[in-house]
Amino acid sequence: MKNRVTMTICGEDYNFVADESPEYMEKVGAYVSKKMNEMLTGAKVGRTDAAVLAAANIADELFKSYEAAEKLRGQIKNYVDEASHAQSEASDLKREAFRLQQKLDAKNGGNSGNGNRR
Repeated sequence: MKNRVTMTICGEDYNFVADESPEYMEKVGAYVSKKMNEMLTGAKVGRTDAAVLAAANIADELFKSYEAAEKLRGQIKNYVDEASHAQSEASDLKREAFRLQQKLDAKNGGNSGNGNRR
């Protein structure tokens, strides 16, 4: 469902229509406004230049977030692979322990672990 929201960005009203919630859209608008105001504060730039600089900074943040997310995906994949390997190794060791216990039981006549009661 499309939501229509009027947002004030850097003192100007803009109408947006999107699938996202009005709260989310207002949050995005507030962020853009904040970034534009950062460009306008202390710098001798006009609104158009501030908008372009804010867009460039936001794009920079986006690409850095993509890179960080990709690194995290790689780390998670490594952790999953390591966990799978450890689980396989543990399973192999359990089978080996069971096999050795059976061998010991056969050697002791099936009394291993019983304390040799007489």
